[in-house]
Amino acid sequence: MGLTKKDLFTAEQNEIAMVAKAFAHPARVAILQHLLKANACINSDLVGELGLAQATISQHLKELKNMGIIKGTIEGTSMSYCINPETWLSVKNTFNNLFDRHICCGGEDCC
Repeated sequence: MGLTKKDLFTAEQNEIAMVAKAFAHPARVAILQHLLKANACINSDLVGELGLAQATISQHLKELKNMGIIKGTIEGTSMSYCINPETWLSVKNTFNNLFDRHICCGGEDCC
């Protein structure tokens, strides 16, 4: 989507699209699932866990960090990553608000 086209959409629509992009790659979903399960993770652990190259994992971590979904701290020569709880709650609320807008038609075919 071109930069000028984003002006056609609301801030909420742009935010949902931006966050959905972060979840759009299975490696990033796997990273998030691992971080949620472990509650923290050193970067090198992900290589063994996911079986992807270090450079690939680093690129996905960078995308997630740029989105604010994860945060990292330096521990010696390693980076330790975890879920950013404030952003995670915001993302959860944003998607819940979107999904909650659908009013179930009682099992009947709506179309």
